[in-house]
Amino acid sequence: MGDMSFLRRRSATPAGPDFDVLAMDPGDWPGNLGAGLLPAPDGTCQGVFLRYDLFGGRGPAMIIGNLPEGSPAREVPEGEVPFEVAQLLLALENDEEVTVVGTEDVPVMQGDNLLIVRRVKLSESRISCVQFDRSDNVLVTIAAWDRPITDDLYALLKPLPAELFQQG
Repeated sequence: MGDMSFLRRRSATPAGPDFDVLAMDPGDWPGNLGAGLLPAPDGTCQGVFLRYDLFGGRGPAMIIGNLPEGSPAREVPEGEVPFEVAQLLLALENDEEVTVVGTEDVPVMQGDNLLIVRRVKLSESRISCVQFDRSDNVLVTIAAWDRPITDDLYALLKPLPAELFQQG
């Protein structure tokens, strides 16, 4: 399973995350994009999530999270939804109780690389959610509202430039 060239740690430490953020280029997305950083008490970045809003300000259609190893947002109790699903529900102002009802591992080709994608089945059927681990141990989670996540989405994922996440 050769290393994917974009799944690398950057050597220079920017003011944002010290890992490449895998997401869709905002220029390829017709709606609004918002990004959030999860800071640790020591100021290091514990994760990045991007909100893609296709609904003209009525809430996001998709959230893509990148959480490095050790991020507390990865520590979700059994049966509880991933952090990104909780963020999606929050952004949609949906306070329904949503739980994980099952998971399924699916092999997906991304270029020449094989990803093992975990499909997370939720009690709210309008939410699609998938997760996969990158070769640098960053967990990528995609949560979409009212849109199925198809295999061609993975081909759209690419590392975004660090400048997007500079603070100040």
